[in-house]
Amino acid sequence: MINMDIQFQMLFDQMKLEMHKQTIELRETITKNIMDTIEEKLTPIIEENVKLMQKVGKLEKEVEYLKREKKSNNIIIFGLEEKEKSTSELLRSIQKEFKDEINVTIEESEVNRLYRLGKSKVANKPRPVLCTFLNRWKRDEIMKNKKSLKKVYVTEDYTKDVLEKRKALLPKLQEEKKKGNIAYLKYDQLVVKEPNTNNDKRKRELSTSPDTASRIHTKKQQILSSIKANRKNNIDVIRSRSNSLTLS
Repeated sequence: MINMDIQFQMLFDQMKLEMHKQTIELRETITKNIMDTIEEKLTPIIEENVKLMQKVGKLEKEVEYLKREKKSNNIIIFGLEEKEKSTSELLRSIQKEFKDEINVTIEESEVNRLYRLGKSKVANKPRPVLCTFLNRWKRDEIMKNKKSLKKVYVTEDYTKDVLEKRKALLPKLQEEKKKGNIAYLKYDQLVVKEPNTNNDKRKRELSTSPDTASRIHTKKQQILSSIKANRKNNIDVIRSRSNSLTLS
Protein backbone atom coordinates (compact mmCIF):
# COMPACT_ATOMS: atom_id res chain seq x y z
CA MET A 1 0.00 0.00 0.00
CA ILE A 2 2.78 2.32 0.94
CA ASN A 3 4.63 1.48 -2.25
CA MET A 4 1.57 2.32 -4.31
CA ASP A 5 1.22 5.67 -2.53
CA ILE A 6 4.84 6.44 -3.31
CA GLN A 7 4.37 5.44 -6.95
CA PHE A 8 1.23 7.56 -7.21
CA GLN A 9 3.07 10.51 -5.68
CA MET A 10 5.97 10.07 -8.08
CA LEU A 11 3.57 9.81 -11.01
CA PHE A 12 1.73 12.89 -9.82
CA ASP A 13 4.97 14.84 -9.49
CA GLN A 14 6.04 13.75 -12.95
CA MET A 15 2.69 14.83 -14.37
CA LYS A 16 3.12 18.25 -12.66
CA LEU A 17 6.56 18.63 -14.18
CA GLU A 18 5.28 17.70 -17.63
CA MET A 19 2.35 20.12 -17.31
CA HIS A 20 4.67 22.88 -16.14
CA LYS A 21 7.04 22.19 -19.03
CA GLN A 22 4.15 22.19 -21.52
CA THR A 23 2.83 25.41 -20.01
CA ILE A 24 6.22 27.10 -20.49
CA GLU A 25 6.52 25.80 -24.05
CA LEU A 26 2.96 26.90 -24.80
CA ARG A 27 3.62 30.33 -23.32
CA GLU A 28 6.83 30.72 -25.34
CA THR A 29 5.06 29.58 -28.51
CA ILE A 30 2.17 31.99 -27.95
CA THR A 31 4.59 34.82 -27.12
CA LYS A 32 6.68 34.10 -30.21
CA ASN A 33 3.56 33.98 -32.41
CA ILE A 34 2.34 37.24 -30.94
CA MET A 35 5.75 38.90 -31.41
CA ASP A 36 6.01 37.59 -34.97
CA THR A 37 2.56 38.97 -35.70
CA ILE A 38 3.40 42.32 -34.14
CA GLU A 39 6.70 42.47 -36.04
CA GLU A 40 4.91 41.60 -39.27
CA LYS A 41 2.42 44.40 -38.65
CA LEU A 42 5.05 46.90 -37.48
CA THR A 43 7.68 46.30 -40.18
CA PRO A 44 5.86 48.21 -42.97
CA ILE A 45 4.94 50.95 -40.48
CA ILE A 46 8.58 51.31 -39.39
CA GLU A 47 9.76 51.36 -43.02
CA GLU A 48 7.17 54.01 -43.85
CA ASN A 49 8.24 56.02 -40.81
CA VAL A 50 11.88 55.91 -41.94
CA LYS A 51 10.86 57.16 -45.38
CA LEU A 52 8.79 59.94 -43.82
CA MET A 53 11.73 60.99 -41.60
CA GLN A 54 13.98 61.13 -44.65
CA LYS A 55 11.41 63.29 -46.47
CA VAL A 56 11.08 65.56 -43.43
CA GLY A 57 14.88 65.90 -43.24
CA LYS A 58 15.02 66.78 -46.92
CA LEU A 59 12.22 69.32 -46.55
CA GLU A 60 13.96 70.90 -43.56
CA LYS A 61 17.12 71.32 -45.62
CA GLU A 62 15.12 72.85 -48.48
CA VAL A 63 13.37 75.25 -46.07
CA GLU A 64 16.72 76.24 -44.55
CA TYR A 65 18.14 76.80 -48.04
CA LEU A 66 15.16 78.98 -49.00
CA LYS A 67 15.51 80.99 -45.78
CA ARG A 68 19.19 81.49 -46.47
CA GLU A 69 18.55 82.36 -50.11
CA LYS A 70 15.88 84.86 -49.08
CA LYS A 71 18.43 86.65 -46.91
CA SER A 72 21.34 86.31 -49.34
CA ASN A 73 21.01 89.90 -50.61
CA ASN A 74 20.68 91.37 -47.11
CA ILE A 75 23.11 93.12 -44.80
CA ILE A 76 22.56 94.36 -41.26
CA ILE A 77 24.25 97.60 -40.25
CA PHE A 78 25.07 98.25 -36.59
CA GLY A 79 26.06 101.54 -35.01
CA LEU A 80 24.52 103.90 -37.58
CA GLU A 81 23.34 107.00 -35.75
CA GLU A 82 19.54 107.08 -35.56
CA LYS A 83 18.54 110.61 -36.44
CA GLU A 84 16.64 110.15 -39.71
CA LYS A 85 12.97 111.07 -40.00
CA SER A 86 12.26 109.07 -43.16
CA THR A 87 13.52 106.16 -45.20
CA SER A 88 15.00 108.60 -47.73
CA GLU A 89 17.11 110.22 -45.02
CA LEU A 90 18.19 106.79 -43.77
CA LEU A 91 19.28 105.85 -47.29
CA ARG A 92 21.30 109.05 -47.63
CA SER A 93 23.06 108.34 -44.33
CA ILE A 94 24.03 104.85 -45.54
CA GLN A 95 25.11 106.15 -48.94
CA LYS A 96 27.38 108.71 -47.30
CA GLU A 97 28.81 106.20 -44.80
CA PHE A 98 29.77 103.62 -47.43
CA LYS A 99 31.05 106.19 -49.91
CA ASP A 100 33.26 107.95 -47.36
CA GLU A 101 34.57 104.82 -45.63
CA ILE A 102 34.99 102.17 -48.36
CA ASN A 103 34.30 104.13 -51.57
CA VAL A 104 31.22 102.05 -52.45
CA THR A 105 28.43 103.92 -54.23
CA ILE A 106 24.86 102.80 -53.51
CA GLU A 107 22.18 103.96 -55.90
CA GLU A 108 18.58 104.25 -54.78
CA SER A 109 17.57 101.86 -57.59
CA GLU A 110 19.83 99.16 -56.11
CA VAL A 111 18.00 99.03 -52.78
CA ASN A 112 14.86 96.93 -52.41
CA ARG A 113 14.12 97.30 -48.68
CA LEU A 114 15.53 99.51 -45.95
CA TYR A 115 14.34 99.84 -42.35
CA ARG A 116 15.36 99.78 -38.70
CA LEU A 117 15.00 96.54 -36.75
CA GLY A 118 13.12 96.67 -33.45
CA LYS A 119 9.96 98.40 -32.32
CA SER A 120 11.35 101.34 -30.41
CA LYS A 121 14.60 103.18 -30.02
CA VAL A 122 16.72 102.35 -26.98
CA ALA A 123 18.32 105.33 -25.23
CA ASN A 124 21.76 106.14 -26.68
CA LYS A 125 21.75 102.94 -28.72
CA PRO A 126 20.73 103.10 -32.40
CA ARG A 127 18.71 100.19 -33.74
CA PRO A 128 20.37 98.06 -36.43
CA VAL A 129 19.40 98.66 -40.05
CA LEU A 130 18.31 95.94 -42.48
CA CYS A 131 19.21 96.70 -46.09
CA THR A 132 18.14 94.43 -48.97
CA PHE A 133 19.79 94.88 -52.35
CA LEU A 134 18.33 93.91 -55.70
CA ASN A 135 21.67 92.49 -56.81
CA ARG A 136 23.90 90.10 -54.88
CA TRP A 137 27.11 91.62 -56.21
CA LYS A 138 26.49 94.93 -54.43
CA ARG A 139 26.04 93.15 -51.12
CA ASP A 140 29.23 91.13 -51.76
CA GLU A 141 31.16 94.31 -52.57
CA ILE A 142 30.23 95.77 -49.18
CA MET A 143 30.96 92.55 -47.28
CA LYS A 144 34.37 92.29 -48.95
CA ASN A 145 35.35 95.76 -47.72
CA LYS A 146 33.51 95.82 -44.38
CA LYS A 147 36.73 95.59 -42.31
CA SER A 148 37.62 99.10 -43.49
CA LEU A 149 34.44 100.54 -41.94
CA LYS A 150 35.22 102.57 -38.81
CA LYS A 151 31.93 104.03 -37.57
CA VAL A 152 29.57 101.15 -38.33
CA TYR A 153 29.70 97.34 -38.29
CA VAL A 154 28.16 95.17 -41.01
CA THR A 155 27.10 91.50 -40.84
CA GLU A 156 25.13 89.03 -42.92
CA ASP A 157 21.44 88.58 -42.21
CA TYR A 158 21.48 85.19 -40.46
CA THR A 159 18.44 83.04 -39.71
CA LYS A 160 17.39 82.48 -36.09
CA ASP A 161 18.80 78.94 -36.05
CA VAL A 162 22.16 80.12 -37.40
CA LEU A 163 22.33 82.94 -34.84
CA GLU A 164 21.76 80.44 -32.03
CA LYS A 165 24.50 78.15 -33.38
CA ARG A 166 26.93 81.06 -33.70
CA LYS A 167 26.15 82.18 -30.15
CA ALA A 168 26.77 78.65 -28.85
CA LEU A 169 30.13 78.55 -30.67
CA LEU A 170 31.45 81.82 -29.19
CA PRO A 171 33.02 80.23 -26.05
CA LYS A 172 34.84 77.69 -28.21
CA LEU A 173 35.96 80.49 -30.56
CA GLN A 174 37.47 82.45 -27.66
CA GLU A 175 39.12 79.30 -26.32
CA GLU A 176 40.84 78.55 -29.64
CA LYS A 177 42.05 82.14 -29.95
CA LYS A 178 43.56 81.96 -26.47
CA LYS A 179 45.48 78.87 -27.59
CA GLY A 180 47.05 80.98 -30.33
CA ASN A 181 45.14 79.36 -33.17
CA ILE A 182 43.53 81.20 -36.06
CA ALA A 183 39.79 80.83 -35.40
CA TYR A 184 36.70 82.42 -36.90
CA LEU A 185 33.02 81.72 -37.53
CA LYS A 186 31.98 80.94 -41.09
CA TYR A 187 28.18 81.02 -41.25
CA ASP A 188 27.22 78.36 -38.64
CA GLN A 189 30.60 76.58 -38.45
CA LEU A 190 33.73 77.19 -36.39
CA VAL A 191 36.89 77.20 -38.51
CA VAL A 192 40.15 76.61 -36.64
CA LYS A 193 43.63 76.70 -38.19
CA GLU A 194 46.97 76.31 -36.51
CA PRO A 195 49.37 79.22 -37.08
CA ASN A 196 51.94 78.45 -39.77
CA THR A 197 54.97 78.76 -37.50
CA ASN A 198 57.28 76.71 -39.76
CA ASN A 199 57.36 79.32 -42.53
CA ASP A 200 57.87 82.14 -40.02
CA LYS A 201 60.68 80.21 -38.35
CA ARG A 202 62.28 79.50 -41.72
CA LYS A 203 62.08 83.18 -42.66
CA ARG A 204 63.65 84.21 -39.35
CA GLU A 205 66.47 81.70 -39.76
CA LEU A 206 67.26 82.93 -43.26
CA SER A 207 67.12 86.60 -42.32
CA THR A 208 69.29 86.22 -39.18
CA SER A 209 71.95 83.84 -40.54
CA PRO A 210 74.77 85.70 -42.37
CA ASP A 211 76.77 82.46 -42.76
CA THR A 212 73.94 80.93 -44.78
CA ALA A 213 73.70 84.00 -47.00
CA SER A 214 77.46 83.99 -47.51
CA ARG A 215 77.50 80.31 -48.48
CA ILE A 216 74.67 80.88 -50.98
CA HIS A 217 76.54 83.84 -52.51
CA THR A 218 79.78 81.83 -52.77
CA LYS A 219 77.95 78.92 -54.39
CA LYS A 220 76.40 81.26 -56.96
CA GLN A 221 79.81 82.73 -57.79
CA GLN A 222 81.29 79.23 -58.25
CA ILE A 223 78.46 78.21 -60.58
CA LEU A 224 78.82 81.42 -62.63
CA SER A 225 82.60 80.95 -62.88
CA SER A 226 82.15 77.35 -64.01
CA ILE A 227 79.63 78.40 -66.68
CA LYS A 228 81.98 81.12 -67.97
CA ALA A 229 84.94 78.71 -68.07
CA ASN A 230 82.96 76.10 -69.99
CA ARG A 231 81.73 78.73 -72.43
CA LYS A 232 85.31 79.94 -73.03
CA ASN A 233 86.56 76.37 -73.59
CA ASN A 234 83.75 75.69 -76.07
CA ILE A 235 84.57 78.85 -78.01
CA ASP A 236 88.29 77.92 -78.12
CA VAL A 237 87.45 74.44 -79.43
CA ILE A 238 85.22 75.87 -82.16
CA ARG A 239 87.94 78.36 -83.21
CA SER A 240 90.65 75.66 -83.38
CA ARG A 241 88.42 73.45 -85.51
CA SER A 242 87.62 76.38 -87.77
CA ASN A 243 91.35 77.19 -88.22
CA SER A 244 92.20 73.59 -88.99
CA LEU A 245 89.51 73.44 -91.65
CA THR A 246 90.76 76.70 -93.21
CA LEU A 247 94.36 75.49 -93.34
CA SER A 248 93.39 72.24 -94.95
